[in-house]
Amino acid sequence: MYLPEGLLIDTKENKERLSSLAQLQEAALTKAIVEARVTLCDNQHNLWVDLPACKGVIPRDEGALGIREGTVRDIALIARVGKAVCFTVERLTVDGTGNRLAILSRRAAQEQCRNQYVTRLRPGDVIDVGITHLEPFGAFCDVGCGLASLIPIDAISVSRITHPADRFVAGQHAKAVVKGIEPDGKIHLTHKELLGTWEENASLFRAGETVTGLIRTVESYGCFVELTPNLAGLAEPKAGVVPGQQAAVFIKSIIPEKMKVKLIIVDAFDAPQVPVGHRYFFTKTHMDSWRYSPAVCQKNLQTDFT
Repeated sequence: MYLPEGLLIDTKENKERLSSLAQLQEAALTKAIVEARVTLCDNQHNLWVDLPACKGVIPRDEGALGIREGTVRDIALIARVGKAVCFTVERLTVDGTGNRLAILSRRAAQEQCRNQYVTRLRPGDVIDVGITHLEPFGAFCDVGCGLASLIPIDAISVSRITHPADRFVAGQHAKAVVKGIEPDGKIHLTHKELLGTWEENASLFRAGETVTGLIRTVESYGCFVELTPNLAGLAEPKAGVVPGQQAAVFIKSIIPEKMKVKLIIVDAFDAPQVPVGHRYFFTKTHMDSWRYSPAVCQKNLQTDFT
């Protein structure tokens, strides 16, 4: 399997492959992908890793696909210090002081991942991703061996958010759905389809209950309150309420035909918003299509992956 960087490093198999010079030589022969943590990026932008058997170095040009060609900036190498990186073992040699040195290639691992995994993905495939960093327009992801993709902000959840940090933190591992693949192999991702339909989310609540929610937007006619990442309701106007506040809300009614949840804000208060692990309603490895709207609703909000 080709996994986002960081998921392999603590496995028994990975530790065994790094445990001795003989195991490193075997990894070189089989072109196995292994992981270790970067301890140093030197002034030539070579990445150094400490292996149990010896020192290892990933020369700058082998640090990532695109570095050699100039399409990826060296900041991508500097940013790996302290983090896990994948690589193949190219050869074992000795350094200037006679000590053993492993020459490694992250680029080769990424090429292998691209050719053996990424090019075989199809729209609708559900994959593991690692959240690498967040921008106002979306969450950048590692889809395998450090290869990057993006979940646009409007594809993160049905409930609208102001920033991807409302849903994710850097370093988090998550799932995503392949929405499309360009001829050059670039992958487009989406996430909201895994978080459940309107009906699945609404089934978690009952009219007459008072539950917690998050004030997302405040309009003259009411406040939109997020109950789950894929479900929001409209509450009656309440003075002093501002976006970002937590709220205790009374559920007046749940109306599948109109895809509405009517609420009353009992209380609103300031509290830190901390992203938590997502509840994925869809747990299979592939979806052909996804319909958010209930069957009894005339609105038809769906994603077609075919």
